[in-house]
Amino acid sequence: MPSGQFNANAAWLTLWAMTYNLLRAAGALASVFHAKATNATIRDHLIHVPGRIARSARRLALHLPQRWPWQHVWTHLFDTVHGPPEPA
Repeated sequence: MPSGQFNANAAWLTLWAMTYNLLRAAGALASVFHAKATNATIRDHLIHVPGRIARSARRLALHLPQRWPWQHVWTHLFDTVHGPPEPA
């Protein structure tokens, strides 16, 4: 959303750069295929998740489709990002 204000344009550029870098990092962590994929492919395969969130006993659970082709890649990315905490 370019505007006539330099600061607003700089903010949009910063948001775009952060989004691009986060998508590329997620793709690199997910798989070799996604490390070389375009941003649109990464968004379609890993960001737009066809799942539903359920709550049971005050815990959230994400239910993914059984035959979703990117389930293993997505769970690998999730486990890599949300690994166990390091001892202090």
